[in-house]
Amino acid sequence: MAFLRYFWCFSGLVLIASVAILAGLKQWNLYILRDIPFGWVIQWAPLSNVTAQQEIKMPSLEQEVPFKKATFGMGCFWANDALFGAQRGVLRTRVGYAGGTTPNPVYKDMGDHTEVIEIDYDPEIISYRDLLKLFWDNHEYGVTTVIKRQYMSLILYHEEEQRHIAELDIKVEAGKRNEKLITEIAPAGPFYPAEDYHQKYRLQKHGWIVEELNLTPEQLQTSTAAAKLNGYVAGVGNREDLERDLKMLGIPEKIASFVRIQYSENEGGNLYC
Repeated sequence: MAFLRYFWCFSGLVLIASVAILAGLKQWNLYILRDIPFGWVIQWAPLSNVTAQQEIKMPSLEQEVPFKKATFGMGCFWANDALFGAQRGVLRTRVGYAGGTTPNPVYKDMGDHTEVIEIDYDPEIISYRDLLKLFWDNHEYGVTTVIKRQYMSLILYHEEEQRHIAELDIKVEAGKRNEKLITEIAPAGPFYPAEDYHQKYRLQKHGWIVEELNLTPEQLQTSTAAAKLNGYVAGVGNREDLERDLKMLGIPEKIASFVRIQYSENEGGNLYC
């Protein structure tokens, strides 16, 4: 009888402990990180955190921040998307076709349009001249080499002040190089966004990040987070801005850690397509 009493007492304790453990495990979830340089990592995390991460929708940051637009053609637009996206003061970027007259251009039939990047920027943080410096210094095919219109050097201005600055700048740049520049300056007309697979091309190479952040095709054009991460995974920008943006945008740590690795590996590398 004593044995049975101890047995049932022990069984009861085991049952209570099991229930407690199962209840605890319900608050946790297992997730596996793939597509990272060091292989697969298995982590346990609170279910509440995972659920929050799954429901994260990165903000478009269409906040009450007055912004201006800038539009440039500098060669292949994948590189430009990364270059400008990581700059402090740039709010959003999108790539597309502009500068021509062909209606409804697409990548395989863009007619007389040029591959361009359209930039939304905060003029209180980054000036149009700052953007132009990046423009002059980062052409894939240079500013003196005649190239087909798809990749030509092009400034499309959105206001008279931009036109004035660009026309002064091109004279200064021509004097520096002692050559005639082939850059065309023209008013901005219709902008046609490129196909989804062109938007944030560097970031989309790591599809699990896009999936984790629930970035829709539209948000790849409107999200500040998408613009910043697309630049940082390509090694653009500086580490101080990288850390500030990761924190400000609330990027989950497993993504932030991966972005830091990509930034370090690609920093100072060739951006071009």
